[in-house]
Amino acid sequence: MNHLVKFESFKALHAAPDIFVMPNPWDAGTARLLTSLGFPALATTSAGFAFAEGRRDACAALSRDEVIQNAAAIVAATELPVSADLEDGFGMAPEACAETIRAAIEVGLVGGSIEDATGDNRAPIIDIGLSAERICAAAEAAKGRGFLLTARAENHLWGRDDLLDTIRRLQKFSEAGADVLYAPGLPDLGAISTVCREVDKPVNVVMGLRPPLYSVSELAEVGVKRVSVGGSFARAAFGAVRRAAMEVLDSGSFTYAEDAMPGAEIAALMSGKSGRN
Repeated sequence: MNHLVKFESFKALHAAPDIFVMPNPWDAGTARLLTSLGFPALATTSAGFAFAEGRRDACAALSRDEVIQNAAAIVAATELPVSADLEDGFGMAPEACAETIRAAIEVGLVGGSIEDATGDNRAPIIDIGLSAERICAAAEAAKGRGFLLTARAENHLWGRDDLLDTIRRLQKFSEAGADVLYAPGLPDLGAISTVCREVDKPVNVVMGLRPPLYSVSELAEVGVKRVSVGGSFARAAFGAVRRAAMEVLDSGSFTYAEDAMPGAEIAALMSGKSGRN
């Protein structure tokens, strides 16, 4: 499937009446697994990738080149549209965000997100004016090139529980050219509903990050268009490995293997010969 076809498919998902789930693989193998299960699109996760590389999920833990190379491997492993977690655009200047978008398009990504967090606890959120300029530059870089831009307002991940400011930011990002809007860490379903009502673009919500957790149907009812899982599948995988290891250490047993995927199934996945049963 070529880039334009993938982009049109991804765009159509956002225009369709139904909500959709876009899970987050962290490497080519998990991309193949999730593709086989019938999801319509995938998104990368900087957290999951960082964990796999033995690093913290933190600003500047990964370079632009590393994130783009990881995304390229995921794109190559699936026929599905892939969007990428492009963190803060890998630079404060608007042109840095534009350069990141151009690099993302070059490796076949059909979407990606730029966030407004600085990574500095003393001043965690970028000024709204500069944030909008950064989204504008990213949108210009994406224009006409088959790429849906997601703008992220990070207030609620950094202890700034100001819903009105979050909404103002999302509205400003929409005006600047964002195609999808995203405010991770919203406190409850009421806040999610308010955001969906107050903005004019499709809204992404992340589940699995932290409580409260809502079902896909509950999110659909309040107007959410797209659901991602961030690094939570990667954390679930780490949890499974830890449980298996602790069973061996504590009891000397190996019953964890009963729940493991058979090697033959994994081999079929990696050869591209497996689909959902």
